[in-house]
Amino acid sequence: MNTRLVKIGNVSVGGGGQFVLIAGPCVIESAKSCVEHAKRIKDAADKAQVPFIFKASYDKANRSSIDSFRGPGLKVGLDILNGIKKELKIPVLSDVHNVAEVSLAAEVLDVLQIPAFLCRQTDLVVEAAKTGKSVNIKKGQFMSPLEMKNIVKKIESVGNKDILLTERGTTFGYNMLVNDFRSIVIMRETGYPVVYDATHSVQTPGGMGDSSGGDSKYVKPLSRAAIAVGCDALFVEVHEDPDKAMSDGPNMLKLSELGEYLTQLKQIEKAGGQK
Repeated sequence: MNTRLVKIGNVSVGGGGQFVLIAGPCVIESAKSCVEHAKRIKDAADKAQVPFIFKASYDKANRSSIDSFRGPGLKVGLDILNGIKKELKIPVLSDVHNVAEVSLAAEVLDVLQIPAFLCRQTDLVVEAAKTGKSVNIKKGQFMSPLEMKNIVKKIESVGNKDILLTERGTTFGYNMLVNDFRSIVIMRETGYPVVYDATHSVQTPGGMGDSSGGDSKYVKPLSRAAIAVGCDALFVEVHEDPDKAMSDGPNMLKLSELGEYLTQLKQIEKAGGQK
């Protein structure tokens, strides 16, 4: 079945169309780095003819350690994202973590993303929905895909139907996530587009003691599976040098590998992704 078509700037997600790439570094490390990553990702997406939404967090409010780098903060981060949006003419996405920052974030962002840990925070979800902007809800690692219908109803309750749902793995014991690809099918039954978060799905949350680990070698095979099942978009964190990334390096895709990655996924989709 085809999902609802959600228009995000000049990009359309769902409706039976081709998959969309949501990509960027985990966190804004600097204005220069963020702009450079956005340009290089856009070049790769354009060459592969894949619609592209840029993502980067202005604040990583849920880091494991108090000493971990969080980003430049709301105002500076939004200014950087706004510059990228205007210069490259692409939609931008970032996380919102509390009600107070939603209205300011909505002045710049095309998609307000609710992090997985906060997906059941009703006040935050409803406030984001009230902006009229598209809302991307990441399924909590502690939730079943069937429960996501309850969050959809929260967003719909204020008249917003520009909804994306994201699968990002399910907690399995300690410091481990597993992927059940039935989740994509189940969440698509809500009628809304489903995103597969290919890089957070290979995390080992808190696995390094004071930070999360991960195993990026699984990003590509799991992405292929998600496209074959029929996801509407892929969420991928990429970095020029993941080993030097200031957040989530162990699970990120290397920027130089993005072009080939997208080409392979396009071939799988063309061969018969089950949308």
